[in-house]
Amino acid sequence: MTPNSPGTALVRPVPDTLAEGIVTHIERQPVDVDAARLQHEAYAAALFAAGWRVEQVTPVPDCPDSVFVEDALVVVGDVAVVTRPGAAVRRDELAGAREAAVRAGLTLRAIEEPGTLDGGDVLQVGDTVYVGRGGRTDGDGIRQLRVIVAPLGRRVVPVPLGAVLHLKSAVTALPDGTCVGLRDLVDARLFPSWRDVEEESGCHVVPLGGSRLLMAASAPRTAEHYADLGFDVVAVDIGEFEKLEGCVTCLSVLLPGR
Repeated sequence: MTPNSPGTALVRPVPDTLAEGIVTHIERQPVDVDAARLQHEAYAAALFAAGWRVEQVTPVPDCPDSVFVEDALVVVGDVAVVTRPGAAVRRDELAGAREAAVRAGLTLRAIEEPGTLDGGDVLQVGDTVYVGRGGRTDGDGIRQLRVIVAPLGRRVVPVPLGAVLHLKSAVTALPDGTCVGLRDLVDARLFPSWRDVEEESGCHVVPLGGSRLLMAASAPRTAEHYADLGFDVVAVDIGEFEKLEGCVTCLSVLLPGR
């Protein structure tokens, strides 16, 4: 890692089976795997251009959703929580995520059976950890995460979800900590600072350090709005992943420099 690098970004290669990924709340569309690989390369290049060291997590060819690496690992400070995905077919993805956390020198914890927790349901804003309670994450998973992060000075706030795959499919946070989202999918009153977003993919942002944020090219009006607020917007095309309910957050796990 270079001295000025904000940290390491973990990404996982696109499997040949990507088009067979799970679709829950939208209609299935044909997925162009070759186009997805080009989009994934551009996504990783954007992280690298922002100063992040990009590291590949071991591929899982038989797991179509494995490219959505965020669901397998939640990093809180120096602790890496290996999750237990709500979709049982995704649990073969965990070994590679655990290996990446070990290489990074993080302290390992894990969500244990019978609890379930997807990383896409975990939104960290300051010392608060919001956790979506929906189809992939259950109450036991939330309880276990609360026990793990409490000694780290974090408090967990459960967020009931509407018809949406993950919490971070409905709300994320700008670099200044303001949450941006769709209030018809989550209760905006649970968040101390909130901005409504009109374009669905406009509520998916990844803070890259400083005033920079990464977001999908499919929300151009929202990108203009964020730029007008003084943020440096990096927009990437992830259209093939959006066909599988994917967004910019779920394609990486950021490990801030220590």
